[in-house]
Amino acid sequence: MDAPHAVGESERTVPLPAELAVSPLLDRPGVRASGEITAVTRSSWEDALAELARRHTNVSYVDLSNVAYIDVSGTTALAVTAMSLPVGRVVVENPPSSLSRVLEMFWPNLNRIEVTPR
Repeated sequence: MDAPHAVGESERTVPLPAELAVSPLLDRPGVRASGEITAVTRSSWEDALAELARRHTNVSYVDLSNVAYIDVSGTTALAVTAMSLPVGRVVVENPPSSLSRVLEMFWPNLNRIEVTPR
């Protein structure tokens, strides 16, 4: 039996699973992501990065201004994608601070990724 709630106390709710939406940029080569990049959304993120790599010529853009969080595996996928490009670089715009911290920790000299901070 449930215990009674105090006045003004809300019932506990189960959080929704993290979501990720990725779409192409309209004004330049690249993608825009919104949501969270975690183990739950990793396959969608990796699919978007694979498509980015297929279309890459010299500079590709990844707009993360609407991403609340990117975990180590999401950052790793981005780093691996950038390292696999035959030429050029990936410019990551407005990422969450977690991305820069992970890049600095594991890939401090990765010049294939240029980060423009928030």
